[in-house]
Amino acid sequence: MVKAYMLVQTEVGLSASVTRAVRELDGVESADDVAGPYDVIVQVQAPSVQELGRGVIAHVLEVPGITRTTTCTVVEL
Repeated sequence: MVKAYMLVQTEVGLSASVTRAVRELDGVESADDVAGPYDVIVQVQAPSVQELGRGVIAHVLEVPGITRTTTCTVVEL
């Protein structure tokens, strides 16, 4: 299983609605509103890197109100 954290910036005032929408998506393990340079942190996972990128992350990016994301893939040591 491949895991990643997505650091999400949203339009002003939309972080709560983005968080609720993202939580409903397949492959999303958690999504939380946060304070700081990002508005939402999303934990995602999929069976492969390809499915993570083309499936889960692509669907998160379609959520209205998201302006920018940074994805940090977890490296298992």
